[in-house]
Amino acid sequence: MCTLKLHKGVLEQIDRARGQCLGRGNDTEKKSGNLVAWSMVQMPKEKGGLGVLNLKFQNDSLLLKQLHKFYTKQDIPWVQLMCHTYYQQKVPHAAREIDSFW
Repeated sequence: MCTLKLHKGVLEQIDRARGQCLGRGNDTEKKSGNLVAWSMVQMPKEKGGLGVLNLKFQNDSLLLKQLHKFYTKQDIPWVQLMCHTYYQQKVPHAAREIDSFW
């Protein structure tokens, strides 16, 4: 989840499974509906919710964290490998555009 952007359908399937586990508890035969809306479940505890993480936001924040590590060239093996192998001079999309020699 921290290196790949999960597809919207995958996140919906995971949320559906989490909601079913929360709604029925240990009883696998229970077929009743949910007692609380999923948006309420995902609210922070301070605001009256259960504090269940929103996976879309979590996935995006983990990807941004990886991108930050790459741009700041932290001393992590995968960052050093990428920088020395592919981006020895500069990161192409992070550098200022240079005019053509023509």
